Amino acid sequence: MLKSVGIIPSRYNSSRFPGKPLAKIAGKALIERVYTQALSSSELQEVIVATDDQRIFDFVKSFGGQVVMTCENLETGSDRVWQASKDIDADIIVNVQGDEPLIDGAWLDQAISSLKTSYEEVELVTLGTALLSKEIDDMNCVKVITCKNSNAIYFSRFAIPYSRLSHQDSQASCFKHMGIYAYKKSFLKQYCEQPATWLEKSESLEQLRALYLGAKIKVEIVDGQSIGVDKPEDVKRVEEILRTKG
Repeated sequence: MLKSVGIIPSRYNSSRFPGKPLAKIAGKALIERVYTQALSSSELQEVIVATDDQRIFDFVKSFGGQVVMTCENLETGSDRVWQASKDIDADIIVNVQGDEPLIDGAWLDQAISSLKTSYEEVELVTLGTALLSKEIDDMNCVKVITCKNSNAIYFSRFAIPYSRLSHQDSQASCFKHMGIYAYKKSFLKQYCEQPATWLEKSESLEQLRALYLGAKIKVEIVDGQSIGVDKPEDVKRVEEILRTKG
C-alpha cells in the first residue's frame, strides 16, 4: 500500500502580502483553513505544515496541527516540501499550496488516486479545471494544455495555444492549472536536486522544471474553482464565496 503525506509550505514573508498565512478569513487564519481542508482528504495519512517562521510554527501547534521548521532561505515551495519530507517514510508527497483556502479534500484524493493508478507511467499528478473567459489574459492564472493521454504538454501564464483564428480558442483547448502536486517521492528528490532552469525562470513557473527533466505530468480535471490568496484584496473574494456556500 502506497503511503501519501501532504506537506503545506508556509512562509511568513511575502512581497505582496506579508504575514499572509496568519491573515484571518471569515474569522479563521488562512493556514488553518488550508490545513483543515487537507485533513478532509481520505487518501492522506498525514498533513504537515512546513514553515520558516516561529509565529506560524506556534500558531499551527496552538490548533493541534503538525508542523516542522525549515530553512528560511529556500528558493521555492517545492524545496520547502522536500526538506520537510525527505526523512519521512512515504511513497507519495503532496504539495498542498498554503494559499488555497478553498481546496477540496476530494480534489486531493483524485490526484493521489490517479498517481497510484499510474505509478509506473508518470512522475507526478496535478490538477486542472475549466478556464473562464475572463482568465484567458490574466497572467496570474496559469494555463495548461494536455495530450490525448491527459499528460501536460506545456504550462504558461499566456493564452495557449496561440490561435490565428480566435483568441477564444485558448478557452476551448486548455485548462486553468490548480497548483496541487502529487509527487512520487523519488522524483521530488530528483526535481529539487536540479537547479532552476531557464524555462521555469522565463515564466516563473516551477512545474516547467519537471517538463525540462522529461517528467510525465498527468493532469486530472476537477469540477470546481479555487482562489489563491496572493494579495490582501483576495481575502474578501474568498469570504464572499464562503458566504455563498453558507
